[in-house]
Amino acid sequence: MAPLRCLLPAIALALALGPAAGQARRPLALEALGEAEELAEELWGAGLPGDLPELEPECRRLLAAFAEGSAALTGCLGRRARPVRLCQACHRHYRRLLAQYGNIARAVGNSSETHNCAKSILTSDRLQIVVTLSEFFNETWEAANCANCLKNSSEGLSNSTVEFLDLFNKSLTCFEHNLQGQTIYLSPSNYTEVCKNCNETYNMLNDLYNNLQRMNRQGGESGHSAHLCIDVEDAMNITRKLWSRTFNCSVPCSDTVPVIAVSSFILFLPIVFYLSSFLHSKQKKRILILPKRIQSNASLVNIQEKYS
Repeated sequence: MAPLRCLLPAIALALALGPAAGQARRPLALEALGEAEELAEELWGAGLPGDLPELEPECRRLLAAFAEGSAALTGCLGRRARPVRLCQACHRHYRRLLAQYGNIARAVGNSSETHNCAKSILTSDRLQIVVTLSEFFNETWEAANCANCLKNSSEGLSNSTVEFLDLFNKSLTCFEHNLQGQTIYLSPSNYTEVCKNCNETYNMLNDLYNNLQRMNRQGGESGHSAHLCIDVEDAMNITRKLWSRTFNCSVPCSDTVPVIAVSSFILFLPIVFYLSSFLHSKQKKRILILPKRIQSNASLVNIQEKYS
């Protein structure tokens, strides 16, 4: 406000001098200066606004709270990017930011109709930075499918997610325990102890992940039917890469025997068909029928006399 107050005498002086201000050779009269100062005081006393239009204290408080919430959520997302732990570590920051944005949208605490916090903060300019930030966080949260890791009220992790993360930590602990003291003696492709001792834990984790996928397609605890949340997917991808690529452990598939049996049956179907056709079909041979010659009349007469 101080810079504008300093400029007021100059503005008032220009108004008081009028056309004479453009004449460089005309001396400045003391009377004109006094009139300019009086005019400046009149303008200031009339309630001229300050440098910039300011928000009401309540609106400033809401905006500051949203800014702090945005900074906290951004920091959490950045720190938990790798390995991905967004949903389990940042859901409280996200819920808090939703509440802060809701307070601004509802203009909580506004008693004056002329100063609306929602209008001033959200839609007063073309950029609409608060709305843009809110949309970015919502899209990021939905893309991560974090709702599928949380309870319906988003107050914490669902029971199935907690169970999966517990098995995931046990699997990593098993890998680490069986690798300690053996990496010097093991070749990069020989991790027999890891495959042998951690096979049960890995199978339990893999079965639980498959069950979560089936449950999620039908709508599980969170009520959302989509992909699993990014935390669970990333944890399972890490475990499978370690198990198959790093440790080169092979997991026998329970469906191998039926698949082999069905494939063999289909493969031998043509052979069985042609063999059965050959055994059950009758090969017709051409039989030549020789025509009988017509007997002579004398022979016929003799035959008739014989039987007469």
